[in-house]
Amino acid sequence: MTEPANAAPLTRRQTLDRLRADPAVSVLIIGAGINGAGLFRDLALQGVDTLIVDKQDFCAGASAAPSRLIHGGLKYLETGEFRLVAQSTRERNLLLRNAPHVVHPLRTAMPTHSWWGGIWPSIQRFLRRPAKIDDRGILISEAGLTLYDFLGRHFRSMPRHSVTLGKRVRESLPDVRHDVKALHTYYDAAISQAERLGFELIDDGCRAHRGAMALNHVTLTGSDGEAITFADGDGSAFQVRPRIIVNAGGAWIDEINRQLGRETRHIGGTKGGHLVVDVPRIRDQLDGRMIYFGTPDGRICLIYPFMSHVLVGATDIRCTDPDQAVCDDDERDYLLEAVHYLFPEVTIGPDQVRYRYSGVRPLPRSDAADPGQISRDHAIVEDRIHAWPVLSLVGGKWTTFRGFAEEAADDLLARLGRRREIDTRQLAIGGGRDFPRDATSREAWLARATALCEGDRYRAITLLDRYGTRGESVARHCAGMNAGGACRQRPLDSLPGYRVGEIDFVCRFERVEHLADVLFRRLPIALAGLLDSAVIEEVATLCGGALAWSEDRRREEIDRVREIAVRMHGVSLAPAADDTTGSATEPSPSSPGSAPREGPSSSQESAS
Repeated sequence: MTEPANAAPLTRRQTLDRLRADPAVSVLIIGAGINGAGLFRDLALQGVDTLIVDKQDFCAGASAAPSRLIHGGLKYLETGEFRLVAQSTRERNLLLRNAPHVVHPLRTAMPTHSWWGGIWPSIQRFLRRPAKIDDRGILISEAGLTLYDFLGRHFRSMPRHSVTLGKRVRESLPDVRHDVKALHTYYDAAISQAERLGFELIDDGCRAHRGAMALNHVTLTGSDGEAITFADGDGSAFQVRPRIIVNAGGAWIDEINRQLGRETRHIGGTKGGHLVVDVPRIRDQLDGRMIYFGTPDGRICLIYPFMSHVLVGATDIRCTDPDQAVCDDDERDYLLEAVHYLFPEVTIGPDQVRYRYSGVRPLPRSDAADPGQISRDHAIVEDRIHAWPVLSLVGGKWTTFRGFAEEAADDLLARLGRRREIDTRQLAIGGGRDFPRDATSREAWLARATALCEGDRYRAITLLDRYGTRGESVARHCAGMNAGGACRQRPLDSLPGYRVGEIDFVCRFERVEHLADVLFRRLPIALAGLLDSAVIEEVATLCGGALAWSEDRRREEIDRVREIAVRMHGVSLAPAADDTTGSATEPSPSSPGSAPREGPSSSQESAS
């Protein structure tokens, strides 16, 4: 299979200069979430001149707020969406091959409380009639998982399901509620750094084709029917004259269409809240597994080890303003109560929540009374706005982004009179390229990286875990000196698991515009519960050095991150060094700064 070229991508300044000199592009993609990023890479691989833009950072909206699962969608069997499950399990298996640095097998246990429960409600849901299922019994679970195994047979790389009965359940999960009769175990996958994979898709596209361009932090300001105008972060404007527009704005699709010149009603999103919780007693019992369980109100929740904590999700609440989507205190309490329902003997409270987040799923508009019943399938909806065909990418989920991108790219190629040149089904992404898959190749990679890390093998393992094979480039960058002659190998004072050169590399080579891009997306610092005032200050100083920020700009970036951390993610921060007001960011007794700061960043910690 033809691999993408490794051309040096255009810088932001070069991209803006190119567009101001010649604003014509074949395809304009508005929205750089996972659907837009996947499509951008696919079109770039086919040699199509494409521009992707986003008002935020790449993968900063709902694509940064998933349950971080790459899964087939077991619950979609209940509504008869067999095609979606078959596609999802195939794409899951492909991502395990194509992005092994961030996508890992996830052993999943599903507790059941009876032999016969859930059969009649499952039949009702299959017939698309409203029904609440608060107990999926052993027989219905066994039938569903047998079908799930069958639909996931293509490119299979994981075991089939199994069942544990009787006292072995208590041996496996000592604190689980006492009425659990069985544990069905099956395999899906988890993505440790979803935001990073989104960036890598953008980066791959820019390297594959010189005519593929990407801009984050630009604002759509209007359209005159011939060109579309955007404002750069510094307030300067530029125009784009596309042949075709793709609206990949997710929950913002209708707003983008309105700005382009037409009112639409394609989206009826729901928000999903998630928590990162410090609860070692449960994390130890999970033993690397996810528990996928029903609650008394009929919802499905999940809990699994993540970084050094556990991830708990998710709510499903209608949301009309995606810009205001936060996981509020009511959602936090609901999710904590769900965990307590499953593990009634374990004490768990709000002070153990290290981080919370919420995103709005870009679901199709629906009148369904239960938001959980709205299909997670995807569709391409065409509108004519002025002279342009505008294709809105509605729905979808993280797992199926490649397949959705392939469908959209084939549609666009046909409109442009082009044909597909490269099949993306088995094409590695970013740091998954040339990933060492056996002991010999792994040792060879680690030997090279260890030499660059001053003989520190554990550091080499961390880089492979955090960046995949791109970690070798990070290690090489860290082995050099900065402009002032200081060593880039020095650990951060506030984050010993990171190096000065690592932050410098990300800022210089990964399209960083703001401090938040580093802390919340390029690196899993905030997500791991490691964000505190000292971290923000030190990383801001390093970013400022790499990106030539003034002291005023550095302070602005710090203030912006602090506001995002507190308002959007419920992080407790000590007052800033120059803040004597003692305002809403006073530290709690268990601030995120108390979390471990060493070791590999992913949930799949490596051993030498």
